[in-house]
Amino acid sequence: MTRGERTPLARERFRVDEMGNQGRGIQVSTPLYQLKAEFFKTLGHPVRIRVLELLSQREHAVAEMLPEVGVEAASLSQQLAVLRKANLVVTRREGSNVFYSLTHPQIAELLRVARGILSGVLEGQAELLADLKAGRHT
Repeated sequence: MTRGERTPLARERFRVDEMGNQGRGIQVSTPLYQLKAEFFKTLGHPVRIRVLELLSQREHAVAEMLPEVGVEAASLSQQLAVLRKANLVVTRREGSNVFYSLTHPQIAELLRVARGILSGVLEGQAELLADLKAGRHT
């Protein structure tokens, strides 16, 4: 590679501020793989995944989500704040109710893909377990 050539990593850089907003505020160069890691860290909590699954079906009010998620209101509020900060959900107020929805339909698709991957992994593990029980693997 010559001195002036860009590496593949250099092509995967975005200009973002410290809040993750592209193109606004103080500019810091962050590699795309680091942004992806932060994105997946945001998804790395069971309550947040459950909330996103619910919102994949339709918009929900906070009160509707509480019994479905099975956590205290303060905990749900905290997890919704994380999702809002990451720009994965948006809010709409109607009277005293706050409704949440996904910012991008691709989030629902990502959850469907993850379910498919996990199904395949679990099927493979179930086959291995059956083989072990039948004495086919030592």
